[in-house]
Amino acid sequence: MGERPRQTWLSLLGQTLRRDLFLYLLILPGILYFLIFKYIPMWGVLIAFQDYSPYLGFLHSDWVGLEHFERLFANQDFYRIFRNTMVISLLNLVFFFPLPIVLSLLMNEIRREWFKKTIQSIVYLPHFLSWVIIVGISFLMLSKTEGVINHLLEYIGLNRIDFLTEPDYFWALLTLQSIWKEVGWGTVIFLAAIAGVDTQLYEAARMDGAGRLRQMWHVTLPAIRNVIIILLILRIGHIMDVGFEQIYLMMNGAVSEVAEVFDTYVYRVGVLQGEFSYSTAVGLFKSIIGLVLVIGANKLAKKFGEEGVY
Repeated sequence: MGERPRQTWLSLLGQTLRRDLFLYLLILPGILYFLIFKYIPMWGVLIAFQDYSPYLGFLHSDWVGLEHFERLFANQDFYRIFRNTMVISLLNLVFFFPLPIVLSLLMNEIRREWFKKTIQSIVYLPHFLSWVIIVGISFLMLSKTEGVINHLLEYIGLNRIDFLTEPDYFWALLTLQSIWKEVGWGTVIFLAAIAGVDTQLYEAARMDGAGRLRQMWHVTLPAIRNVIIILLILRIGHIMDVGFEQIYLMMNGAVSEVAEVFDTYVYRVGVLQGEFSYSTAVGLFKSIIGLVLVIGANKLAKKFGEEGVY
């Protein structure tokens, strides 16, 4: 009796595989990517609770429990790094996140298709430039001795400003770089969501006398609200990830007090100094904070009647 249901289950599985073989082959690269680069490496978090030695491996390294986490919280640099990470993330959240929405609304109002595509190409282009190029352009523009902006300031009779080595300008520079590089690419999802809005809603709004601004406020924004909420929740989950490459390239000794974040700290301690267990504990701490924020933001969204991520 137990063998027959098993054979039935296997035969159904075989039929499903044969019927949808090409669909399963289509998703196979994505599944392999997540297995190889996401799930299998998760076993590496074990070394956060060990005094890991590459010669002894996972199985034979000594267990130290929460010692590395205690060291992290007792470190005098922890609060400075935490502050820098949070401030940079919050600046991006406040000033960067809304701009793709605004840009998408404005681009959606462009009626000439050739002009709209031209604008899209222009604002998308910086996304495909590496941070090395972006930082190089920043140096050419902002250098105190050779920068174009400082030459202009001197030309109009003002003093030169040392943008790159002045800590007061560092966070603003990072935010402006992120906006310039990614704001265009961020419009892709919002434009796709706007394209799915029922055109009859706009016709009804026009019949009620609504202009373009009122149509955007009362039709477009409510229609894409769920997309905005989902992306906001996901962005909150990455609040501890501010980007290693950009900050590492912009960092120098004069601004290290405001530039050191968890990503650069993990690189300096884990890679350069070889403290694998301690740096893994720092990375795990970041991941736990991100998970808690995603769960909390999702529950808050559901409490206010939104769909949320799950």
